[in-house]
Amino acid sequence: MKKRATPLVYLFIWLLSCGHSRVDSCTKNHLALEEPSGGEEGGDTELMQQDTASVPEPPKETKQTKQPTECFLRKPKETKEEARKTRKWKKRKISDILAKSEPKPGTPGDLQKLIKDHYSGSRSVVELEELSLPDSCFLKANDLTHSLSSYLKEICPKWVKLRKTHSEKKSVLMLIICSSAVRALELIRSLTAFKGDAKVMKLFAKHIKVQEQVNLLEKRVIHLGVGTPGRIKQLVKQDGLNLNPLKFLVFDWNWRDQKLRRMMDIPEIKKEVFELLEVGVLDLCKSESLKLGLF
Repeated sequence: MKKRATPLVYLFIWLLSCGHSRVDSCTKNHLALEEPSGGEEGGDTELMQQDTASVPEPPKETKQTKQPTECFLRKPKETKEEARKTRKWKKRKISDILAKSEPKPGTPGDLQKLIKDHYSGSRSVVELEELSLPDSCFLKANDLTHSLSSYLKEICPKWVKLRKTHSEKKSVLMLIICSSAVRALELIRSLTAFKGDAKVMKLFAKHIKVQEQVNLLEKRVIHLGVGTPGRIKQLVKQDGLNLNPLKFLVFDWNWRDQKLRRMMDIPEIKKEVFELLEVGVLDLCKSESLKLGLF
């Protein structure tokens, strides 16, 4: 006779079966969460792409390079008073004026004008008329194409005859007046083609005393003298040089020094020239015994 199972045994078997089924359902649910299906995964990626597309990317911060700015310094405007002050200090030099001007040959009118301007402040109208030189006393002026020898040959074609007949001491037949001793030496060297056998004397103050020149003029017959107006004036005043036999007086008019000055542009030389003219040259010109030339 078989024994029947007690109710306690059935209860124990039922509890075991319930626990095993619950464990299986929990494991299935856990695997379903960890391993989703292919369709669900594709849907999730599409949603992620839509989310990322919809979210705008933040703008990239671009560093703008600052370009260097140019600075312009503007000169402040001068007032009228300041402009006047600067004008006073900016004096125009005669060399600047002469450098811009074209060289023009001297004319007898230039010398006449200088004489009138020099004496206009100290002489009356009548005296100024007496100082004016006649046109007949002027020789042909140099047109800047001649050398000294060629110019002297043109204005004095009978030079050979004159120097042969000249025998007076303390006098000369021709005087050439220039601005300096250095220029006088240059002129003497350029006289070779003209002077021939004539005796030439230096009439300037550099390294030569006045008394030495006076003694030399007393001992020898001199035909031609080249020098400065200051020394020639001293010789005339000391009776070392007689101007009465003088036939030609030539000014080195057109030559310019390193500062582009002519001899009459130098105040000291111009003053000495006018003093020499007063010594006796003007009277000889009016008597038409003396001729003036502008080289």
